[in-house]
Amino acid sequence: MITLHPRPNAIAAALYTLRDFDIDLIVIHGPPGCCFKHARLLEEDGVTVVTTGMDEERFIFGGHDILIDTLRRSVERFRPKTAAVVGTCASMIVGEDLQWAVEDAGLDIPVMAVDIHAGHEENTAGVIAVLKAAVNGGFMDEEEFERQKRMMKLATEVEEKYGAAYKDYITPSRGDSKYEVSKRLLEVIKDGKKGICILNAKKETAYMFADIMLAVNEVSNDILNIANLSTDVGLSRIRRYAENISRVLVEKGVEIHHITGGLDEYASTGEKASEIVKEEGADFLVIAGVPHAVSLSGEDYEIFSITNGPRQVEPMKELLKHQHVIVEMDLHSKTMGANTILESEFGAILRGVWNN
Repeated sequence: MITLHPRPNAIAAALYTLRDFDIDLIVIHGPPGCCFKHARLLEEDGVTVVTTGMDEERFIFGGHDILIDTLRRSVERFRPKTAAVVGTCASMIVGEDLQWAVEDAGLDIPVMAVDIHAGHEENTAGVIAVLKAAVNGGFMDEEEFERQKRMMKLATEVEEKYGAAYKDYITPSRGDSKYEVSKRLLEVIKDGKKGICILNAKKETAYMFADIMLAVNEVSNDILNIANLSTDVGLSRIRRYAENISRVLVEKGVEIHHITGGLDEYASTGEKASEIVKEEGADFLVIAGVPHAVSLSGEDYEIFSITNGPRQVEPMKELLKHQHVIVEMDLHSKTMGANTILESEFGAILRGVWNN
């Protein structure tokens, strides 16, 4: 199926995966505007991103020399400990040999060469390309490589079943009113209904989605908490996210009753959360992060879902029958560079309604 609405591409996925490896410098070998927005966001997260700025002449004759020059100049200027070169549609069509350019540059630091372009049907191809380069470069072992591949496969399946890839076009939506949803949530809490709060978030987005759990625990004295905040799995940066968030939750007196896995395992931790909910029993659920990975139906529970994807509203309403779906707009850009929990719009409104 060809998806008509825009979706993240494999180049962007490769860039974020390199960030997760704590790569200091990324050279995008392509036109100056390629992945501009993502490059800018990554700079907010402490990664230096530069481009070779391929022009029309290099689209024809190649950009081997300019890639070597950009690598050398960037390493000299920014003094990174690690670096990576990422391909684009232009450089891949020309047939650039990125590894050859890295070797010719003669740098004294580890450099990953990631052959990728935006023409893949699934953006997870960019993640796999980085993982392969990481194994070849000694950045990770085969066991972690296989685990990461499994996670990517599951993530793709979730999107195709309940997410932004379930049909060819989904109209974006801002979801339900955060004020009205807050009032309803407080009503079911006041009525003594049994509730479970689930954090099933993806990587850095957890810095804001965790605030939903904080807010729910502030307005309820009797809530069961489930979270994918394991600090034992994932790349070093992802583990740091979980450590930072867990520390703040503990400081705020929030107890996590069940840990389902890591912040890069949201596709599988959603299923684990589903199993726990069925065992524990509940009247209502608050699910923040990637709610559509938690395959529970609104026909069995009253579900309050918080996502950051405007195109996730429709499938959660239509397929999973979630009664309340709200969207934290611009959450991703706000969480780039964060190192502690950030207040969410829904969390702020819930607190405001409760205090009044």
